[in-house]
Amino acid sequence: MTNRYPLWKNLLILTVVLCGFYYAAPNLYAPDPALQIAGASSSQQIDERVLAKAGTALTEAGIGFFGEELQNQGKSALLRLDDRAQQLRAQAVLARELGDGFIVALNLAPTTPDWLMDGGATPMKLGLDLSGGVHFKLEVDVAAATERKLDQYETGIQKRLREERIRGRISLDGQQVAMQFRTEADREAARREVSDLYPELFLDRVDEGEIWSLYAEVTEQTIDEVVDYAVAQNLTTIRNRVNELGVSEPLVQRQGSNRIVVELPGIQDTAEAKRILGKVANLEFRLVAEANAPISERQRFEYRSADRGGMTEWLERDVIITGESVSNAQAGFDQNGQPNVMISLDGEGGMLMSRATRANVKRRMGVLFIERKYRTRYEQDESGEEVAVRIPYDEKKLLTAPVIQSALGAQFQITGLDNPAESSELALMLRAGALAAPITFVEERTVGPSLGAENIRLGMKSVQVGLALVVVFMILYYRVFGIAAVIALSGNLVLLVGIMSLLGATLTLPGIAGIVLTVGMAVDANVLIFARIREEIRSGSPPQTAITQGFDRAIVTILDANITTLIVAIILYAIGTGPIKGFAVTLSVGIITSMFSSIMGTRALINLLYGGRRVKSLAIGGIGNTRSNTEGAPA
Repeated sequence: MTNRYPLWKNLLILTVVLCGFYYAAPNLYAPDPALQIAGASSSQQIDERVLAKAGTALTEAGIGFFGEELQNQGKSALLRLDDRAQQLRAQAVLARELGDGFIVALNLAPTTPDWLMDGGATPMKLGLDLSGGVHFKLEVDVAAATERKLDQYETGIQKRLREERIRGRISLDGQQVAMQFRTEADREAARREVSDLYPELFLDRVDEGEIWSLYAEVTEQTIDEVVDYAVAQNLTTIRNRVNELGVSEPLVQRQGSNRIVVELPGIQDTAEAKRILGKVANLEFRLVAEANAPISERQRFEYRSADRGGMTEWLERDVIITGESVSNAQAGFDQNGQPNVMISLDGEGGMLMSRATRANVKRRMGVLFIERKYRTRYEQDESGEEVAVRIPYDEKKLLTAPVIQSALGAQFQITGLDNPAESSELALMLRAGALAAPITFVEERTVGPSLGAENIRLGMKSVQVGLALVVVFMILYYRVFGIAAVIALSGNLVLLVGIMSLLGATLTLPGIAGIVLTVGMAVDANVLIFARIREEIRSGSPPQTAITQGFDRAIVTILDANITTLIVAIILYAIGTGPIKGFAVTLSVGIITSMFSSIMGTRALINLLYGGRRVKSLAIGGIGNTRSNTEGAPA
């Protein structure tokens, strides 16, 4: 039969449209403001007792909440709030009530019904310029960065003088390394070695009786360079960690001399993000002190202790390598089914590890995990208001201390981890890189549209007005065919939203511009088809033949135009960033859905109206009452 789709094709089109409605439906449900509670450690569990304690604290503070629930198999908990304006106050209440062992983060909880969630339907991610997200302002600890650099100077000088057999007493004195010698010759030899090793240090010689002193002072210029490097390195590390979180179109940028701003649009697990971004942790590989080493020797070489399973191990102060030498790390399991982390070192790290282990076979090597944590103390300020003061401290944990059986290379494994969650988090930290200095969360909030509610309203209005004008034009100019085009266009928008939701794409304000362009392109394809049908009728073709020829001959032009535009959109996505990528994603998906709706959707509707029957005329505007010379003849 002329202009009749087979049943399977009609069912296919209907199925695609229904799926589009199903996956687009979650976008009708606005999220609730919420607080998310998680443990400071990835292995920490949240139980009903913690949830009840949090609920009691909010109730006593007069903050309304509902829908409290445990998530991720007890790894976190969620409490929905009645009012978004109460989020920051509620966070402060829970942070004080639960203490330093928990992370309380702002969140937006989805309200999608279970019958949609069960099918994998989730709301489309919206960028910061549309719905906002989570905003963190991080401050780099300048004092800690300077102290770490001074420790490196002290350790480096001690090592060089020991290698050159120059005996002296070395210690830190403020922002300088103090060295004391018994002879002037030793001091002069040390001055030459230190000047060669660290030319940026200012060296000052002081005679104090029988003590010949040398002071290596860190200049202000060097401190500024250290701080600038620490902030730049932390910026790179945080970007890597954000990438590991899989957040779409995040914003990570420097603000001022020592602050970093992180904005994460549409993120769901904000507690996990806060823990990963703020974790200051590193690995150190040190040799374990020999059991028969005398106490005096331990003091002379400044051995350090670390706790391991309730026992104390003595580690040498000299560090073989740190986590900064790790080029890749993957969590997994060893031959005994225990969690481990496979480590790959860079060239220099592999050389240092090989050299140290080759010279110390049958000795033990400790893997020390150092994490910066904070204790919170509440004090009253000058105005009498209570403020939280965070006091930093380092928590050290000896992961493992195996015997070196043979020289290690650039690849080996770390065992002794408590659970797979701990190994995954450690691997992520090592892959992303260590922070050059500790950071502190000085501000956290959920943010609204960055361009303002008025711009967002105008952006949405542009879509509505553009769609309305297209609808009016198509119906007035093409009549029945115009109505079919409008119905197909509506289905196109539903498919566009559904596919973007299914793919997890992020819709931004430039993405709305892509939707407006998609509306025009979808109608443009129908205009080409309808114009071709009118030409066929003017040339004397029967109505059924005109419909067939109009669709078949216009398809080539439509494909050419859309495929070239799709190629441009792919290039924009490949080389663009931020808003340009958002526009490219929307445009690419819109091109695919518009071709489907214009070619197959509109054709299916026209077939339902005219297909398989004798037609004397077509209501296609201007020629709606024109009869062809071969009226109703079958094609």
